[in-house]
Amino acid sequence: MRFRAVVADFIEGRREAKVKGTEGNADAAAKYEYAAWLGDAARRVRQIEAVTHVLKATHPDARGSSLHIAPQSLPAHLEIGSHLLGEHFAEDVVGNAAALDVYKLLKLEVDGKRLLDWMRDGDPDLRAALAEDAELADAWMHAFASLVRHEPTVSTHALAKQVYWLVGVRADHDGDYHLLQPMFASSLAHAVHADIQEARFGEGNKAARQAFRDKTNHAEPYRDYRNLIARKLGGTKPQNVSQLNSERGGVNYLLASLPPAVWVERATRVHKQESALLSFQWFEDVKKRVRDLAEFLRSVQNQNSTAAIRDERDRQVQAIADQFALFGASVRAGYPAGWTRDQGARLPWCEQLWLDPERVDLPDRETADDPQGRADDQAFREDYHRGDWCDEVATRFAQWLNQRLRERELPLLAEAEVRHWARALVLDVTWPVPLRRRAVRGDA
Repeated sequence: MRFRAVVADFIEGRREAKVKGTEGNADAAAKYEYAAWLGDAARRVRQIEAVTHVLKATHPDARGSSLHIAPQSLPAHLEIGSHLLGEHFAEDVVGNAAALDVYKLLKLEVDGKRLLDWMRDGDPDLRAALAEDAELADAWMHAFASLVRHEPTVSTHALAKQVYWLVGVRADHDGDYHLLQPMFASSLAHAVHADIQEARFGEGNKAARQAFRDKTNHAEPYRDYRNLIARKLGGTKPQNVSQLNSERGGVNYLLASLPPAVWVERATRVHKQESALLSFQWFEDVKKRVRDLAEFLRSVQNQNSTAAIRDERDRQVQAIADQFALFGASVRAGYPAGWTRDQGARLPWCEQLWLDPERVDLPDRETADDPQGRADDQAFREDYHRGDWCDEVATRFAQWLNQRLRERELPLLAEAEVRHWARALVLDVTWPVPLRRRAVRGDA
């Protein structure tokens, strides 16, 4: 009875959606009688096929075979792949888009199990729910269960992408190559898409992201996928590629093809920059914070200054200065001690002192190839301990921030205040407390 109720409700929903506005048409209504619709669906199910790897995602006009390969049957490689999906994975469906409603029926669940799986197991209760005629019910069960098919032979197509892969030692010998046809792993792509969507729009990660921006504690980690590109498959008709592609609206994300370290350090690459501030504007959410500050200043531009306005302005400037200090720490963590000795380093002297503090602990260079190296190292150590560089760095930060506001035709901030905030933060992050105390007393 439960099986029959689920099937009947689905057919009724289809009838309401398709026959609406043609209530007087008996022929149209007759198509959605229980037995009539199931008989038609059993016929049309041959027009679609459950798969895990989709050929049409490679080229929409390719006419070769798509594949159904259960992830748990794949070799357990160390690399990320479909094998990691295990028993819980989304099957895709390819074929005639007009028959996809049959798949929607088969993926309905009864007692936590899909109708398709009940049919593949030959459940007698489901057989009885389909039709009173046992022979007809068996035929329908077999037809629906055949949604997952393993063809005895597979075929490729001229529009399928292929790769010659060298497996021997002679690149000029045809027999030393295997011809590979990469297949679009649709089930894996769907799992990746779901994870990225959750990271971008999920309520839990949104709360963690806000806590990250506010620099407050949060119980869960903040996840982010940077430098994404969305590739649209199927154009205006993503269902022509596959069912899962249609559910994604044709969107298939491409991750940035970069070594792991570059994901972290890309915004902190300053080696050949004329100023580290050119990279700072791309660090974390700096651009957004500067934009928020500009919008706030514009909103109060014609108002009398109040304590509340000044406090909010100071809070936002302080947040940008916080990022500036963290940016410096990220750069220092990403480069080895003494990296500013490289002749390719073009940063201003004060920024070199800020971003390469461990250089002071290195021995002076004494080589014939670099006679100036020893003098530069001694000057670096003396200037670092003198501490004047901190004021210069803070000044450059204040001028940079005001330039961003000037570009938006906004009133500039008091440079002395901005410099004070930045200097305090740069010192906090860069210098150990004892060294900072000696610098304040002037002992260094």
